[in-house]
Amino acid sequence: MDRITWEAPFCGAGNNCFRLGTDEAGNGYIAVAGDEDHYLTDTREALRTLIRDIKAGKADHLL
Repeated sequence: MDRITWEAPFCGAGNNCFRLGTDEAGNGYIAVAGDEDHYLTDTREALRTLIRDIKAGKADHLL
């Protein structure tokens, strides 16, 4: 597995902070800051999960 290089956390007005990352192959990743072991990749399931989290209010500052 490629090593993921994480950017600095992005925090909105709420309590949710996210980190974006890339690996050596150029794949993109997103994770909740502090829980980088559980990340989403750029798959269809990742998109569904991100949309569900946004609708649940977990990422409201990204809207």
